[in-house]
Amino acid sequence: MNEAVEMLNPAANPVEIDSAAIAATLNRAFQKQRESYLADPVPGLEQRREDLKTLKRMLSENLDDIVEAISEDYGNRSRHESLFAEVIAVTDGVNDTIKQLKKWMKPQKRHVDITLYPGARNRVIPQPLGVVGLIIPWNFPVNLSFSQLTGAFAAGNRAMVKMSENSVALSRLLIKISPRYFPEEKLMWFEETGGVGIEFSQVPFDLMMFTGSGQTGRAVMASAAKNLTPVVLELGGKSPAIIDPEFSLEKAVERILFVKQFNAGQICTNVDYVFVHESQREEFIEKSRAWVKRHIPDINSKDYTSIIDDRSFQRLEETLEDAREKGATIVNLSGEQTGNREQRKMPVHLVLDTTGNMTVRNRETFGPILMVLTYKNPEEVIKYINGQDRPLALYPFTRNKELCQLYIDRIMSGGVTVNDALFHVAQHDMPFGGVGPSGMGHYHGHEGFVTFSKMRPVFYQANFTSMKFLAPPYGKFANTVYNFLVKSKS
Repeated sequence: MNEAVEMLNPAANPVEIDSAAIAATLNRAFQKQRESYLADPVPGLEQRREDLKTLKRMLSENLDDIVEAISEDYGNRSRHESLFAEVIAVTDGVNDTIKQLKKWMKPQKRHVDITLYPGARNRVIPQPLGVVGLIIPWNFPVNLSFSQLTGAFAAGNRAMVKMSENSVALSRLLIKISPRYFPEEKLMWFEETGGVGIEFSQVPFDLMMFTGSGQTGRAVMASAAKNLTPVVLELGGKSPAIIDPEFSLEKAVERILFVKQFNAGQICTNVDYVFVHESQREEFIEKSRAWVKRHIPDINSKDYTSIIDDRSFQRLEETLEDAREKGATIVNLSGEQTGNREQRKMPVHLVLDTTGNMTVRNRETFGPILMVLTYKNPEEVIKYINGQDRPLALYPFTRNKELCQLYIDRIMSGGVTVNDALFHVAQHDMPFGGVGPSGMGHYHGHEGFVTFSKMRPVFYQANFTSMKFLAPPYGKFANTVYNFLVKSKS
């Protein structure tokens, strides 16, 4: 085990680590990677492809251990959900990147103004930034770390990855196995043992990417600003779904509840609340009950994921209790089966008749709680959503193309899935990212490659240049040329 890991891993060193020691460890790791970058700043196509294949091999050769570690961190995480969201999604993304990388790496030709610069050439050359820092949350720890590493390695960078305090088992596994696949100069993982995240955000990375809450994102950005480190923020927010009364309600319920129960609702792009036409409110409740009865007959099943920790379970209980006390209607879609505190299993709940002073209205639920709002016309929906922070995702359910475009044009969000939820995030050739309070910057696919690259403009002057005739002292010829250029370009 390397020195940095020993200092940051309480299993290896039970002595409490102070912030100065953490900072020193992180900065030594950063300098090691920085020196490696300076020695070989632009890895070629084959090296990058090999890094991506190695990343995929690291995942596939340790698949069972990784899935088990994630489940251990959760208390129980559905194996099928881990395979789908963590493994398959990452592998597809790596494969697509390997196929596209040669094209992405090619210098781009850009237009040259031949009036002033005849014979010159313009190129935009993608080059590695250097050393990037990734701060990863607990909800999809492999997906988010490996997909970001895919973009970082495709662009030719080195990377340091700080995992969540709720991903202890997975962090220690990745720290253990990573040296079999990558040298420390290329990739290092860090466990959150208390105070690591604060110091990590102050390392002078060439780029830092943070995924998590808006509150923590602001703190990370403030720390990074001291080093003028650019930051990509993937945050969250309250993402709405809107069901057109002309759309199949049964189909909308099926698709929304599949996403809402997936990972027990602990997804930043999950449906946080749904707008249902006032004429369909009771039908929506009944169809939701029927779907849950059919697909989640027992929340204590291994197929149903636990809430990540006691604090989060309590927060969700308090959210429901706050709504109940203030007059909301709470519908437990599992009927008489209540939450299991020991296993941290919580049924899917609908919350109706809400008011603006309720927690469920003002805070992202990040769990199996779905707020239901009713509406009469699209303008009500647009006005309400635009009165909130811009969401990470928008989910209109409609076959009406004009209505769909109205929602897309009038409501700004990070991304959109039409007639379903969540799945725009799984498209490898589409950028993923937020807007405003839901985040800034993009990754996935080509946009991820660009994010982790310096798109470097390079101007190649021709052997002959007319600029020598326009140098001072300015005379009649210069006046004629400049006046002509002013008129011709006006």
